[in-house]
Amino acid sequence: MHRRATKIVATLGPASSDPALLEQMIRAGVNVVRLNFSHGAAQDHIDRALLVRQAAQRAGREVAIMADLQGPKIRVGRFSEGRVQLEPGQRFVLDAARVELGDINAVGLDYKALPREVKAGDVLLLNDGMIVITVDEVKGEAVHTTVKIGGELSNNKGINKQGGGLTAPALTGKDMEDIRTAMSFQADYVAVSFPKNATDMEMARQLCNVAGAEYDHRPGLIAKIERAEAIPKLEEILLASDGIMVARGDLAVEVGNATVPALQKRMIKLARAHDKVVITATQMMESMISNPVPTRAEVSDVANAVLDGTDAVMLSAETAAGKYPLETVIEMAKICLAAESAETVKLDADFTGKNFVRIDQTIAMGALFTAHHLGAKAIVAMTDSGSTALWMSRHLIHVPIYALTPKVTTQRKMALYRNVRPLLMDTSADRDTALTDAESHLKTRGIVQSGDVYAITCGEPMGAPGGTNMLKICRVS
Repeated sequence: MHRRATKIVATLGPASSDPALLEQMIRAGVNVVRLNFSHGAAQDHIDRALLVRQAAQRAGREVAIMADLQGPKIRVGRFSEGRVQLEPGQRFVLDAARVELGDINAVGLDYKALPREVKAGDVLLLNDGMIVITVDEVKGEAVHTTVKIGGELSNNKGINKQGGGLTAPALTGKDMEDIRTAMSFQADYVAVSFPKNATDMEMARQLCNVAGAEYDHRPGLIAKIERAEAIPKLEEILLASDGIMVARGDLAVEVGNATVPALQKRMIKLARAHDKVVITATQMMESMISNPVPTRAEVSDVANAVLDGTDAVMLSAETAAGKYPLETVIEMAKICLAAESAETVKLDADFTGKNFVRIDQTIAMGALFTAHHLGAKAIVAMTDSGSTALWMSRHLIHVPIYALTPKVTTQRKMALYRNVRPLLMDTSADRDTALTDAESHLKTRGIVQSGDVYAITCGEPMGAPGGTNMLKICRVS
């Protein structure tokens, strides 16, 4: 039985909040559940997190929970009719001082700094780039514009500036509250919206660690790359995070659609090179919001992200608000499996000219190399922190990696790592007992049988983080 290596992140919403349906989605392949903090109150998220934990328990799987922060609201205000239809050539005013509801001529702004950040000639994109307006002049708090590409503009739609340059801080007061909420249910990952540099991520980490201290919890941090300014700072942002999300929606609006596919490949490659995880997101199966089957283009898109080496592919509205949340997960899992079976393993080339300075990292690489050349059935990493499994998962190999850990928090965090299957096992303090237990654990689950060869890594003394210093090749008796 071929097991899927690429992980699936699904967003929880009204369409997927039924406990039985959520359990089916987890059984069908959801590894990480995303809670979108742009919608709902604190208590809603606390209730949903509990729903996820219970559904995962019934499905007999551990899934990670990712709290996705809203970030700065660079948005227009509200309209008296809820929406207006803008026509090309018409004048339209974005007015930071306006308190009354908007109409066909003008609308207020959630983002009060806009008049100081734009000048005549700038191009603004509204509603994910569907509407394009150019700035004619700025008078006090009012930005006067001409509509270039019209369309329907409704309440609170987003504003982007072509080429980037809006300076809103990545973490708002609401985000800081939301971090506290997310830590109260020990979210495994926190995704930070619109970071511009490493400082934004360092600040988020500090806030998470402070808020998580009373629960003795430290989440993984995912930087959502969605601003033009983040691209030149990509490496520093990566180093300050545990992973990145290729957030193709806002990013495409700022840098242009055509540049995004090459950027996606670059980001995935860079993340893997720095031992970080990477999620590819936005409109992956968009048509399945209303159709029971994906388009050919969507199938190619998901498959290409898999072939690029992404850890996970993400579903947003498809599972949060779509008509076919379960079918979408099933289809996505099928596409991932088919793409993975076509991959070529170039492990030898990966290690050429590489120097490893850490013992635990060298052991991890040795396990991969040996398992690949021996045709082993499995690689087993006994890990406290999950680091060994993370390093192994940065290299493409068709041998499944089983990570055995005594910590449920580590097990959940590893749910996002490509080609890693995290299992909970009490790793005894005695090495020989632990190795025997590990093998019976694998046999019980049908992972190995008599005659199979597998590689196992562990550390002596057992249970010391960062202590992986042993590789053993075993044949099942």
